[in-house]
Amino acid sequence: MARRSDPPVVVLSVLLVLSLAGWFGFDYLHDRLSASNCDAVATLTVVAAPDVASAVAAVSNQDQDQAACYRVDVVSRESAEAVRTLAETKPDVWIPESSLWLLRAQRGGAWDIPVTGPSIASSPVVLGLTEAAARQFGWPARTPTWAQVFSGEPAIGFVDPAVDPTGLSALIGTGELTASAADPAGSYALTLRKLTRNTVQAPTELFDPSRRLDGVVTPEWALAKHGLVGVYADPAVPSLDYPYVVLPGSDQAERDVAQQFLSRLLDQSAAGRFAEAGLRGPDGRALGGSTAAVVRPVAPPADPDQLLNQWAAVNRSARMQVLLDVSGSMAQAVPEADANRMTLTVQAAELGIRLFKPTTKIGLWRFSTNLDGDQDYKELLPVRPVEEHLADGSLDQLRAVRAIPNGATGLYDSVLAAYTSARQNWEPGRINLVVVLTDGKNEDPQGISQEQLLARLAELQDPKRPLQIIGIGIGPDIDPVELRAISQATGGDAYTTPDPTKIVDVFYAAMGRLLET
Repeated sequence: MARRSDPPVVVLSVLLVLSLAGWFGFDYLHDRLSASNCDAVATLTVVAAPDVASAVAAVSNQDQDQAACYRVDVVSRESAEAVRTLAETKPDVWIPESSLWLLRAQRGGAWDIPVTGPSIASSPVVLGLTEAAARQFGWPARTPTWAQVFSGEPAIGFVDPAVDPTGLSALIGTGELTASAADPAGSYALTLRKLTRNTVQAPTELFDPSRRLDGVVTPEWALAKHGLVGVYADPAVPSLDYPYVVLPGSDQAERDVAQQFLSRLLDQSAAGRFAEAGLRGPDGRALGGSTAAVVRPVAPPADPDQLLNQWAAVNRSARMQVLLDVSGSMAQAVPEADANRMTLTVQAAELGIRLFKPTTKIGLWRFSTNLDGDQDYKELLPVRPVEEHLADGSLDQLRAVRAIPNGATGLYDSVLAAYTSARQNWEPGRINLVVVLTDGKNEDPQGISQEQLLARLAELQDPKRPLQIIGIGIGPDIDPVELRAISQATGGDAYTTPDPTKIVDVFYAAMGRLLET
């Protein structure tokens, strides 16, 4: 029969093992604390933007391996969400992507006094093109500029600047591009309008393959991750600066620990962690042995509200009633363009339809004299969203418009009818207006006079429901004074040129001015 083990011996053996483990554990902890000259390990809670959180966590893990007398809990959180939750979660340190978030948090009531913090990393804001789009500009032999890309009609995505600092950098960059234009404000507004077509509310949406974008405005760190060709702004736009902010309410002990950890993040030994995340140093130098050129960080504006207000105006949808002159003179040839006035004007109108947001509503009337019985005007396209016009072949109807032989310009009656209709159908939350495209002055002696038109327009004004007339006149036969008087009676303005080949430039100037208001 087998011999049974003696229970007391087993118990004593287990106790011996536990005692030795406890002794060595105590000895290990004692050595850690003694090496760091501290009696306890403090905990620091850090909320960091996802871009930088992994690098910060890696440095904190390295510190714990090296017997630091503190530990760091790193929480990765989108900055927009962090702003909403700071008062509840009360972290010790916050590291957003940009110092702009500090201003937003203060205005949101997270704290009462301005706070700042040193930058621990940076990332330039760039235009990332797909390789296919970049090749259209001669890449890889040469890399295009922002100006070259935005001179066309690229499908460029970016995050709404009202919710993301990268988007705000895009606004500043487009402002620089148009600063030297003949009409900077109008050109700026039009460039912004291009961006509104592919604006998203979260960075992850930019990389949805179903969007089929030519490029995106993005932090530099995202280029390699998504296989994009980087186009750097010149002059540079505000970078992401990743400020390290010790939040108000922290006691002195927490501040001391936060300062120790900041020193570690700025230490050269931590640079490799930031390089792995695709980030640069606070001074804009590439890390991890990269030979990339220095991109000096540009500070964000102290108060971005004016830019955001402009964006809000441009981003609104409109309700447009367009009057298109089809009088006989519109058939006059324009040899320089190998076209006639009608063709050039229709091309400008088509550009306008494509320019506006898909939710913008546009309707089009033709006008001449006696176009519909005794009536000088007739509807061609009903007022509907742009996306519907583009989907159902409305542009084909527009392209088929021809001038009416022997037709004169029934301007006054047509303007009053269009304005009255737009007033009756005025829509809140939209830019409401009437756009008049013409190559001449009123030629209908049977209709109302200019005085009668201006008086009636004055009666139809309602400051709480603004409705402007935008006059666009081309050719040597227009009367700029007449067209301006009509437009300004409604708070609008007129844009004219004797050269019909300039109608697209005039149209863009007019729409740009409108969109910036």
